[in-house]
Amino acid sequence: MPGKTIYFSYGALTTAALVWGGSIVAQKLALDSFSAVEISVFRGAGALLLLIPLWCWQEGGQVRFSSRDAGILAALGLGVLGNHLLTLIGLGHITAGTAGVIIGAGPAITAFLSSLLIRDVPFGRVWTGCAVSFAGVALVSGGGDSARVGEEPWLGALLIVLGLVSWALYSIGSRQMMERLSPLTVNWTTLCISTVLQVPLLWSNARATIAGVDSVPSSGWLALLYLIIFATAFGQQAWLYGVRGVGPARAGIFINLIPVSALVLSMVILGEAIGIKELAGILLIVAGVWLVNR
Repeated sequence: MPGKTIYFSYGALTTAALVWGGSIVAQKLALDSFSAVEISVFRGAGALLLLIPLWCWQEGGQVRFSSRDAGILAALGLGVLGNHLLTLIGLGHITAGTAGVIIGAGPAITAFLSSLLIRDVPFGRVWTGCAVSFAGVALVSGGGDSARVGEEPWLGALLIVLGLVSWALYSIGSRQMMERLSPLTVNWTTLCISTVLQVPLLWSNARATIAGVDSVPSSGWLALLYLIIFATAFGQQAWLYGVRGVGPARAGIFINLIPVSALVLSMVILGEAIGIKELAGILLIVAGVWLVNR
């Protein structure tokens, strides 16, 4: 039975990583019809319609929140907000394939911040791998053909990296909360806080709500549904299930599947080109993550 649990965990982690690679393409498609804030708010609200009934069914009557819990969850919600919104805004300035490659540096960024903030990993043992991964990020985000890379590749890359920093801080901070609360509880509460905080931003950043729902093509709705069901609700829970089964250290390596999935899907669905620079960037980022894990 333990062996089966490990295989199921690896399967869940693989599925989550591939789904998140596809979410980069879905976000790029959705940006043709929705604003960044609209996508983030609709994505969060739709996922909550799935997660909250599941939580009520499984553990709703058993969980009690203290005032301290509420404060920590609110801070974690800011991490979710930063990750979702900064990634979406960054995708407006960079291709989906390039963004997917940069997201592959997530484990290195998490290890870097973790070594500085909570010192669970000696900084001297991870800085080399982090530097190699950051070199890969710099390679794929600078220069090149502007028509292929994006109008402002450095701005897009910077926003994607800041989104990864937000997610890394969320991951580090949620570790303590998940010692007392379940991953599902942490997931829906922080997502709810993130979504509510973004609602006022709709007044200054809206597209579909002004033009009308009739202006949104079927591809836009399908991309939004993918983000709600697979990337946010299903993908997050699959990832947490895998982390619980094999631990965060071994789970982190599966992030390396995201750039591969994003590059392939961006080429097939969006028609984006894959060049030597992107492949070299993947190799540097993966090498850096390997050094960090080693």
